[in-house]
Amino acid sequence: MQTSIFIDDFFKAAKILSKKNVKNYLMDRIAKLKEHMKTAGPDSFLEHALALEYLKIGNNKEARQLFDKILKREPTYIGSYYHLGKVLEKLGDNAKALRVYEKGMEMAAAVNDHHSYSELQAAHEDLEDIESA
Repeated sequence: MQTSIFIDDFFKAAKILSKKNVKNYLMDRIAKLKEHMKTAGPDSFLEHALALEYLKIGNNKEARQLFDKILKREPTYIGSYYHLGKVLEKLGDNAKALRVYEKGMEMAAAVNDHHSYSELQAAHEDLEDIESA
C-alpha cells in the first residue's frame, strides 16, 4: 500500500516537471531557430519549423504570420498550406481555411505532390462537412 502511494506521488511530480521541461525545451528551440534565422536570411524551412514550434505552445498568431510570409515568398512550399489552414480553423476563419486548402491543392497538383494533395483534400472535405452540418 505504501509503495503504491509513493509511485502515484512520483508520477504526479514527474508529470508536473515534464510539462515545465517541455515548455522550457520548446522555448529553447524557438530561441535557437530565431538565432539561425538571423544569419540565414529568408529561409522557408527555418520559418516553417519556427511556425510549428509556435503552434506547439499555442501561439497561433505568430504561426499564422510565418505561414503567410512563407507562402507569399514561396507559394510552392506546400506543407505550409495545410498548417495555415489548420491555424485558420482554430482562429474561426473557416472560409479562409477552405481557400487556403484549395490553393494548396492547386499548388500540390502543379508539382505532382500526390501525398500533400490528398492531405489537403481530406482537410478541405472535413471542414466542408463541418460547415454544411
